Amino acid sequence: MAPIATSREEFDEIPTVVGIFSAFGLVFTVSLFAWICCQRKSSKSNKTPPYKFVHVLKGVDIYPENLNSKKKFGADEKNEVKNKPAGPKNSLCLDLEKRDLNGNFPKTNLKAGSPSDLENVTPKLFSEGEKEAVSPDSLKSSTSLTSDEKQEKLGTLFFSLEYNFEKKAFVVNIKEARGLPAMDEQSMTSDPYIKMMILPEKKHKVKTRVLRKTLDPAFDETFTFYGIPYTQIQELALHFTILSFDRFSRDDIIGEVLIPLTGIELTDGKKLMNREIIKRNVRKSSGRGELLISLCYQSITNTLTVVVLKARHLPKSDVSGLSDPYVKVNLYHAKKRISKKKTHVKKCTPNAVFNELFVFDIPCEGLEEISVEFLVLDSERGSRNEVIGRLVLGAAAEGASGEHWKEICDYPRRQIAKWHVLCDG
Repeated sequence: MAPIATSREEFDEIPTVVGIFSAFGLVFTVSLFAWICCQRKSSKSNKTPPYKFVHVLKGVDIYPENLNSKKKFGADEKNEVKNKPAGPKNSLCLDLEKRDLNGNFPKTNLKAGSPSDLENVTPKLFSEGEKEAVSPDSLKSSTSLTSDEKQEKLGTLFFSLEYNFEKKAFVVNIKEARGLPAMDEQSMTSDPYIKMMILPEKKHKVKTRVLRKTLDPAFDETFTFYGIPYTQIQELALHFTILSFDRFSRDDIIGEVLIPLTGIELTDGKKLMNREIIKRNVRKSSGRGELLISLCYQSITNTLTVVVLKARHLPKSDVSGLSDPYVKVNLYHAKKRISKKKTHVKKCTPNAVFNELFVFDIPCEGLEEISVEFLVLDSERGSRNEVIGRLVLGAAAEGASGEHWKEICDYPRRQIAKWHVLCDG
């Protein structure tokens, strides 16, 4: 019986030993997992994100995609001014504490670094730099203005270009605009802001903040684009659109500036530039394109089936290349919108194929007081979409639109498709 007792004691000790080894194994596994997570986090923080930009607003580095409210701008500006390294005497540094509520600088202060000093510094720099940096083609495009455009002064845009070879980053600083026209007839002022885009890819789209009630806005905002090789800079172009914010309707377009980067050397450091703002190239009504629409009226169920099939010959989005079109469909009853639908966006094409069907319930018998509006828009990420063309079908429509509407009323339950020319939006 004694050997049997000994074997039982050994069996009782085995679970204890297994538990001790399991505890040590669990502690080691948790420590190893925590160490791996710390290593991954540190490696990600040191890695430069490709094709991303950092927006510098008055010296504050932020990521615009994380910017959802004005509270993100609330940094301690006094501390930032103290920590900011002192630049050379001839550099165009702006005293942030001297600006007003709109972000502008007083014109009476003639200190070094104020925008008024910029008038004395920039003419020499621009006259010497632009002759060497700008290609003959860009000079022709900037000087080939019509007599009407020369008479209508839209102001001047001041900016600077720089390339950081260490970080492989292209840096654009929008300094200010001067002499903008008043877009608000009542207050005789504007609420300007600037949208910038890198062509021809249209991947990098950024915009400044809105400055209230000023015709000489001082933005001083820097946009840094990572992941762009210096050899590719010569193939790109910058497109600036100057707008005035309107709270109750679409923003007013003041003008635009197009800068081809061909021939501009950035190896010597920052290059200061200015360009006259020209009138935007408005599309002609004859070049809005066409839209293929199919309609069918079901008198039994009192529904209207609308099929957006195709669009063709859509115009380019001004100088920014091909449009990203989509169609918005609005149903009206007695001139009041009662329903709306929209198609998916088709990227970079003048001849889009949608093939999307929408069914609308008609609140009354017959189609006498019903009309359908089609708006072809250009999708612009981060801003209001621009209307390419417009089409209205209804009993009051004339021409081909009126004939199409009459046919679906005379022949219910029949799907009738026709091409229609788009008009101004």
